[in-house]
Amino acid sequence: MLLLVGSIRAIGKQDVLFGVHRIHRLLQTKMADEEPVDPKQYLEDTCKPKCVRPLHAYQACIKRIKGDETGHKHCTGQYFDYWKCIDDCVALKLFDKLK
Repeated sequence: MLLLVGSIRAIGKQDVLFGVHRIHRLLQTKMADEEPVDPKQYLEDTCKPKCVRPLHAYQACIKRIKGDETGHKHCTGQYFDYWKCIDDCVALKLFDKLK
């Protein structure tokens, strides 16, 4: 510790501060080069088991309209219900992780 304090006095506080800022900038550059990870996909995967009921409703609808040749029947409502359930679950966790 004395060696460090003595070297700071010998070098000067400005030089030490410059060195600290340079290291900080180097670390930021290193972190900026890494590929950012989107936590939303992970959170969606963890929330899917909680939304089984809307998923089963959507899958039942798909089976029910499978033979429809007219194209008038659809499962859009069930699809949106399923993803709303997932989005509601993710929203509780995702915004805590955002900066």
